[in-house]
Amino acid sequence: MEKIITEIMSLANSCDCGNHHNQIPIETILVGNDVLGEAAAYLERKAFKKAVIIADEQTFRAAGKELTTHLSTTKVVYSTCILQPDDNNDVVADEKSLVQALLGTTQDTDVIIAVGSGTIHDIARFTGTKMKIPFISVPTAPSVDGFTSMGAPLIVRGMKKTFQMMAPIAVFADLSILRKAPKKMIAAGFGDMLAKYTSLADWKFGHLTYGEPYCPLVANITREALHLCVEKADKIAAADEEGIRILIEALIQSGLAMLLFGQSHPASGGEHHLSHYWEMEFLRQNRPQVLHGAKVGVAVALLADVYEREFIPAISVQRKLDDTIKTVEDYCIVRNIKENIEEIKAVYTAIPIASQLRELIEKVGGETLPSQLGIDGNLVMGSLTEAHHLRDRFTALKFLNEVIKVNHHEEVR
Repeated sequence: MEKIITEIMSLANSCDCGNHHNQIPIETILVGNDVLGEAAAYLERKAFKKAVIIADEQTFRAAGKELTTHLSTTKVVYSTCILQPDDNNDVVADEKSLVQALLGTTQDTDVIIAVGSGTIHDIARFTGTKMKIPFISVPTAPSVDGFTSMGAPLIVRGMKKTFQMMAPIAVFADLSILRKAPKKMIAAGFGDMLAKYTSLADWKFGHLTYGEPYCPLVANITREALHLCVEKADKIAAADEEGIRILIEALIQSGLAMLLFGQSHPASGGEHHLSHYWEMEFLRQNRPQVLHGAKVGVAVALLADVYEREFIPAISVQRKLDDTIKTVEDYCIVRNIKENIEEIKAVYTAIPIASQLRELIEKVGGETLPSQLGIDGNLVMGSLTEAHHLRDRFTALKFLNEVIKVNHHEEVR
C-alpha cells in the first residue's frame, strides 16, 4: 500500500485540475496477516514513550488485547481508554464519548492508537487533533472508508456534522482479524464502496452546474477502488483472505482519495445525506444505531431509483428546465445544465439500476431495503425532501428539491 501512496502523490504533482492537493502524511500502510507485532515495532522505532489505546469492549477483545501483548515487549508505556456505550449499547461519536477519550488521554501521551472501526477512529481522530498528537489506525473490521481520511463525522447536539481533523500517520490492517469481523460489518464496508456510484455522479454534477471544486485524478482513484470491489464481489462475500484484502485496500484507497482532495466529495453524495438524516432521527428517538455502511448501501440503491425516475427526465426536457427559473441562481444552474447536458446524462445513466445494486449488496449479505433497517416509508420520504440541507453540496437530490421542486411520490418499502 505504501507504493500506492507514492504513485498517488506522483500523479497529484502532475495533475493540472487547479485544485490544491494535500500531502499525504501517512508513513506506513501495512495490510497482511499478524501485523500487530509490526505496529508495536513501529511505535518503538518512532521513539514514542506513552501511547493510549482507544477502543470499545468488542474491539479491544478483537485486536487491542493482542496489541498490548506486543507492546509489553517494547519500551512504550501504554494505557487503555475503553469507550462506554449508550443506553442502546452503541458507542456513538458524540459529546460524551469525545469527553471520555479526552479525559483518558493524559498530557504526557505522545501517540493515540485507534483500535476499532469507523466510530472509534472518528473519536480518536478528534482527540489526537485537539491534543496535538498523532494517531495510528488499527482497523478491526473492513466496514468504512474513513480510516485514512481527515474527516470525523461527529454527533454534536443531535446533529451529524463532519469536521476536518487529521489523518493517521500509520495503518496496520491485520487480515486475520478483519476476516473474523461480523459478516454485517463486511457487508457494510462493501455498501460504503457501492455508495461511490452516486457520490461520484453528484460530485461531477456539482462541479458542472455549481462550480464546486473537482479533481479528475481523485475521482479516478475512487472509481478504480469501486470497480475492483464490484468485480471481486464473490470473493468479498466469501470473506476469504483475498476478498477481505481487496475490500480493506479499496476502503483505504477511497480514504486516501478524500485525504488528497481535502474534502469528502468523492465518497459522499446524496446517499450519505440520506444516511445521516436517518441516523439523526434514530438518535432523536433513542433507537439503536444501524451500521453506517448498511445505511448508505440501502441509500445508494434508493437514490439510483430516484435519479433514474425523477432526475434524468427532469433535465431532459428543455421547456421544463426553463419553467424552473425563478432567480438568477436558477438561471445560471439551468444554463450550465444545458451546456453540459450530454455529460451530465452520461454520468447518471452510468449508475447501475437499483435492482443491480441491491443484488450486489444481497450477494455479500447486506440489507437492501429501508424497511430491513427499521426505516419506515415516512422517514424515507422525509429524508428525500430534507436530507440535502445537511451538507452544503449541490447534488442531484438538492437540484430536485430546490430547483425542480419535485414531489417524491413513489411508494417506498
